[in-house]
Amino acid sequence: MSLPHYSTLAVTLENHVAQITLNRPERANAMNEPMWRELGEAMRWLDEEPSARVAVIAGSGEHFCSGIDLTMLMAVQSHIQDECLGRQAEKLRRFIIGLQDSLSAIERCRKPVIAAIHGSCIGGGLDLVAACDLRYCTMDAVFCLKELDLGIVADVGVLQRLPKLIGDGRAREMAFTAREMKGEEAARIGLANGCLPDRDALLMEAMTVADAIAAKPPLTVRGLKENLNYSRDHTVEDGLRYVATWNAAMLISKDLEAAAMAHVMKQTPSFRD
Repeated sequence: MSLPHYSTLAVTLENHVAQITLNRPERANAMNEPMWRELGEAMRWLDEEPSARVAVIAGSGEHFCSGIDLTMLMAVQSHIQDECLGRQAEKLRRFIIGLQDSLSAIERCRKPVIAAIHGSCIGGGLDLVAACDLRYCTMDAVFCLKELDLGIVADVGVLQRLPKLIGDGRAREMAFTAREMKGEEAARIGLANGCLPDRDALLMEAMTVADAIAAKPPLTVRGLKENLNYSRDHTVEDGLRYVATWNAAMLISKDLEAAAMAHVMKQTPSFRD
């Protein structure tokens, strides 16, 4: 199996855990056009690679992600230029939808994705981690919904996802004030699942959680993500009917057989990819 190669991401895969590292440390991992595109590509690779059961997204250098690359922002106008204002607006809308799709690919991926956040997690970086399944951070992590200060209504997912993570009132406060939030507060309000003292401890914790997930029945893990995402966006009744249909199709699997046998034999189960 060969790993994908990207210009802005570094990818490793070991013991069923993929580590995807934002790799523009000289720009605090600012999200330029190749990074937006490659994030979507990496999620599609993760989804399709049988031996990858879970992923950890981390940042190289001193920061997780400083948000969208301002050079990219300033170049948008030249990309959408058109003598017809309607067509220019359509081009901008399609550009924004393309960025949205790169992060929505994290949710569409069947495998759980864990964000390991240290240093700055600003603007687009917050959009990115909001799309992940789990988030762990360091005490010195700084979260900020920065778009307000740039005169932009955040448009790639954070306004839609953040209220479901931390509640509507807290999300509105972050959006309307663009204030910085430190790691301990992020963990306290549920934005992060845990807060670690430094980057080494952070990566160790994220990988420990990833290893634990990777050892579980893969088909069941994928079913959990599918049903958690579906139930988040639908009524309880809709969610109940969906999971009933899911289990009617997926419950009788080799994973169930292997788990039951291992439990009876008091052994560690082994599951196929």
